[in-house]
Amino acid sequence: MKLHRGPGLFLFLFLCALGASYVLASRMGYLDRLQERYFPSTREAVRLSPGDFPAGVAAPVADVASVPLRPVLIGFSPRGASAGLLVAAGGATTLDNPVPPPGAAQGLLKTAYALDARAVLFAKEDDLRHALAIGAENGGVDMATLSVDRLAAWAPSLRDAAPRTLMLVGRSRGQEALAAVGVPDLASLRGKRLGVYPYGSSHYFALWLLSRAVLATTADAPHLVATVLVARGDFAARYPDAVRRVLRGLLDTGQSVLKDPTAGARMLGEVAPYLGDPIEAIRSAPPATLADNRAFFGLSGEAPVTYDELFQSAAALFQKLKRGPPVPPAEDTKDLGALKYVSEARGP
Repeated sequence: MKLHRGPGLFLFLFLCALGASYVLASRMGYLDRLQERYFPSTREAVRLSPGDFPAGVAAPVADVASVPLRPVLIGFSPRGASAGLLVAAGGATTLDNPVPPPGAAQGLLKTAYALDARAVLFAKEDDLRHALAIGAENGGVDMATLSVDRLAAWAPSLRDAAPRTLMLVGRSRGQEALAAVGVPDLASLRGKRLGVYPYGSSHYFALWLLSRAVLATTADAPHLVATVLVARGDFAARYPDAVRRVLRGLLDTGQSVLKDPTAGARMLGEVAPYLGDPIEAIRSAPPATLADNRAFFGLSGEAPVTYDELFQSAAALFQKLKRGPPVPPAEDTKDLGALKYVSEARGP
C-alpha cells in the first residue's frame, strides 16, 4: 500500500520547529525581553520611606547623650495640663513667630536644666499632627503633647516620624463636654445627628458617650482622655539627654502647678482664653505626677486604665469605624527608658 504525504505532515513539522524555537528563545532570555517591551509589568512600584528603618540608625556613634544646639520645639494644643509645659518653657511661641518676646521670663528647663525649649502653640490638633510628622528640621516640632486616642488615630500617618510616647502629661477630668440645644436628656439624642470635630480628643469622648448614653463630661470618665508627651523617633534616639531633661522639667513644673497654679494659670489664660477660667481649666485637666506616670505605664502601682489598654482600645475602635490602615501595637509606640531613668533617680 503506497503512503501519501498529506498537509498534516508539514503542519506537524512546523509545530515542532515552533516549539523548539520557543524553548531556545526562552532559555536565551529573548521572551523576557519581548514581554518587558510589549507587555510591561503592572506590578505596583515599591516605595521606600524612613518608616521602613529604625528611627535611630542615623544617631552618631560617640555623641548620643547631647542636646541640640537649637531650641527644642514642643508642640501643644492648650489644655489644663499645658500649664506645666508653659511654666517649663517660660511661655508659648508659634511656628510663625518662634522667638520669645524681649524681656520674656526664662522657663525652668532653661534655668534649672540648661535646655533651651519652646512651647509651640497650635490652635488645631491636625496642624500639630502635621508639624510632628515633618519634624523641627523641616519647619515642624520635635515633640508634641497628644491624647492617646489621637496618637492611635494618627499612627499610620505618623509612621515615618516613628513617634514614641515618653510620659503622661495629664488626664481630662471634665475638660470635654457634650452640649445640645433643645435636648432635655441623652436619651433624646436617639435618631439624631451629632456634630463633632473629628480631629480632636472630643471625638473619642463623643464615641464613648454614645456607647454608654449616661455620661455628660469627662469628669464621669476621668481615665478616658489622657494626654501624653511624644517625641519623634529620630529626635529621641539622637538626643536622649534632652529627653530626660524635658521629663524632669515637666514633672517639676507639673508638681509646682498642682501646689500653686497661679503662674501657670496666668500663662494658660494668655494663650487660651477660650478655656474660660484658667484655674478651673487646670482643675479639670491637672498635670500628672510621677506616681501617675508609674501607674499609667505599669512601672509600679495600679491604674484603672493603662497606656497599653487605652491605646489598643482606641485603635480597635477606629478600625471598627474603618478609619485607616491597621496601627502598630501599643508596645511599639512607647519608649520608657527616660521615664524609668528619672523614676529610679527620684526614688519612691
